[in-house]
Amino acid sequence: MLVSEQIKILCVRCNISVAELARRMGTSPQNFGSKLKRESFSVIDLERIASAAGCSFDYRFILNNGEKV
Repeated sequence: MLVSEQIKILCVRCNISVAELARRMGTSPQNFGSKLKRESFSVIDLERIASAAGCSFDYRFILNNGEKV
């Protein structure tokens, strides 16, 4: 599964939009959308995404209920 698909699933399961996730990260939805299309996320980016979504990251997303995405 692509990282962009995992991020979209994370947003659905955390009940936030991709645009809201971008805002929480301090970037514009347009810039974040471009990164999604390019699949250009570093591990640090993914850790920041997890933090902004209120979960942890262990080379995958782990929701507060322990579910892994």
